[in-house]
Amino acid sequence: MEASLPVWFEITSYVVLLSILAFDLILAYRRPHVPSTKESAIWVSIYVGLALVFALLMLWQGSVDHAAEFIAGWVTEYSLSIDNLFVFVIIMARFSVPRKYQQEVLMVGILIALVLRGLFILAGAALIENFSFIFYIFGLFLVYTAIQQARQKHDDMEEQENAVIRLLRRRIPISDNYEGAKLRTTIDGTRVFTPILVVFVALGITDLVFALDSIPAIFGITTDPFIVFTANIFALMGLRQLYFLLGDLIDKLEYLHYGIAFILAFIGVKLFFHALHENELPFINGGEHVEWAPEISTWASLAVILSAMTISVVASLIKIRIDKNRESRVTESADR
Repeated sequence: MEASLPVWFEITSYVVLLSILAFDLILAYRRPHVPSTKESAIWVSIYVGLALVFALLMLWQGSVDHAAEFIAGWVTEYSLSIDNLFVFVIIMARFSVPRKYQQEVLMVGILIALVLRGLFILAGAALIENFSFIFYIFGLFLVYTAIQQARQKHDDMEEQENAVIRLLRRRIPISDNYEGAKLRTTIDGTRVFTPILVVFVALGITDLVFALDSIPAIFGITTDPFIVFTANIFALMGLRQLYFLLGDLIDKLEYLHYGIAFILAFIGVKLFFHALHENELPFINGGEHVEWAPEISTWASLAVILSAMTISVVASLIKIRIDKNRESRVTESADR
């Protein structure tokens, strides 16, 4: 689809969205605290509302297709960002980050994610522009990632980080205690790093892994770099507050990663079909387009993505309720 959104709209959108992120960062650093459930819910609602308003603005300035692609891309990236939170929970617990300063740490992690995704979007757009066969690679990569997502536990990713963390601790002087969110401190007259550096590195590795998944996924929805980037910004907005809103629940959504795996697999297949439909590789169908390959619409994609997320979350909540009832019965039996 040819980008038909006005240039002024795109520039204004970037300025406003980046200003909101900057405001959120300043707020996190000036008011380090543990947000209440009510406060977190309000902020998450505000950011979700802003995303829906932005979709309406895209409908006004562009077309229904622009708005639909943004919503589908935003929901996809939001789903993957929520999966990010699982690993953030593990990192915070492993490195015993004081809960009071987790807001600031999370914000840094979100900014790292934003920068990495921005770079990957530029690289992905350039590859798509010059190499049509890249959709085959993206499609196969997403299907492979989906299989890994369904099989791999988040603890496994933590183990992969350990080698980098151990190397960091051997090469750089790092203190044993946190000093707020300070990156460096002085011990016996020597400047050393605090453990917060290790946490930032762990978050950066995590963000890199998830950026590798999320960018090909959204390019399966739209190839418009503006929509791709804004969908990612909105997906990262409010992620800090969502972390505190879900709290311990996020680690109990047992089936969520299956829903995300299904989404990745679906988009991977969609990309592969698109590659076949636009095929130019000489060893596939003689370099001709494969006419039978279906083109899956944005609306169909949105329906599949929302259904997968809803089913996986509801199934997880049902399991939590069943487990809680089972524990209650066991406790009652023991009391008797």
